[in-house]
Amino acid sequence: MTEQSTAQKRGIKITVTLLVLFILLVLAGFLNKMLTPRQMSNIEMQLNGLIVFDQPRRFADIALIDQSNQVFDRARLQGKWSLVFFGFTHCPDICPTTLAELNGWYGSLDPEWQARTQVILVTVDPARDTPEILNQYVPYFNPDFIGVTGEFLQIKRFANQLNVAFNKVMQGDSYTMDHSAHIALINPMGDYHGFFKPPFDPQKMTATYKSVVTHF
Repeated sequence: MTEQSTAQKRGIKITVTLLVLFILLVLAGFLNKMLTPRQMSNIEMQLNGLIVFDQPRRFADIALIDQSNQVFDRARLQGKWSLVFFGFTHCPDICPTTLAELNGWYGSLDPEWQARTQVILVTVDPARDTPEILNQYVPYFNPDFIGVTGEFLQIKRFANQLNVAFNKVMQGDSYTMDHSAHIALINPMGDYHGFFKPPFDPQKMTATYKSVVTHF
């Protein structure tokens, strides 16, 4: 075999190798684009039920407790994306429905997405919703969900900062609670990032949520 033919074969091998590498890079880029959630505009997200603020809103620290009697402060809202819903265990319809929908939505996420996400119920009825009651109620929907209670004024302060309104409504010798039904979205910095509007569509929530998280 001549030196020229050997050089030609070597050149062909190099060319083929480079072509294969180029094709693999193109395929990798294509797959990455296909698997990466598309970045939605704020208008698109709004049409799909998620309002995202132009600037996330910093709020004051909180001093509450979870269903395990552990301190629940602003630090507990850092490091993960948090979906915060305000409700109460005696709620006849909206709260259990919303928690069931959140359970279905959370369950549809891949484990890696679940690991970066936490769902939190903050009671608007701390007089009845003790940690013990929340510890029975919240895990019924999902054992990963967190229930939060505490002093009324602390809860009211937290709710006001997340644009949640609630008030007691007397019903004979008992009472119920009227409250906002949206779900606050808090980013891993612990800042109020936006909120999901009811009614909640799990598919739309997933699309908007993944867009926000991926491009944060």
